[in-house]
Amino acid sequence: MKDAFLRFERWTSGAAMLGACLMLVIASSLGLFQIITRFVLEQPAEWSEILIRLSLIWMVFLGIPAAFRQGAMVSVDVLYRWSPPRVRRVLDWVVAFAALALITVILWWGWDYAQRGRVQSMAGLESISMFWGYLALPVGALFCIVGIIGNLIDPKRMELETAQ
Repeated sequence: MKDAFLRFERWTSGAAMLGACLMLVIASSLGLFQIITRFVLEQPAEWSEILIRLSLIWMVFLGIPAAFRQGAMVSVDVLYRWSPPRVRRVLDWVVAFAALALITVILWWGWDYAQRGRVQSMAGLESISMFWGYLALPVGALFCIVGIIGNLIDPKRMELETAQ
């Protein structure tokens, strides 16, 4: 059961990171396009700015799960280093519970915002609903939940002193 979940977690974390990298490529390509159209062609494409912003939002919310999986989002390093192994495991559970509580709030309200945003359109892109912008919150939160549980089951930490 544990191994099956960790395989699932590796797959979802990889998919989220791939999506985050893809959104970075889209944002940087659109940024270059916007610079060329604005300063070289002197014909700015207003729609590209909105898509850059949208892709950066998706990039962040798809990249956060990797940080949770590595245990890098909520850090209690000093307390963790000074604690015996049993207390460390308790700290893992406390941090995981706190992170899951926060992510659950983001999931709940993100989905609520996405549902409410269906009737709004993006400024500059009237044909695209704000639903797609707000959807980044619950989608990223779902990936985060899997990463947090994966980190709780199989903690991965790299101490600063041992990092090469």
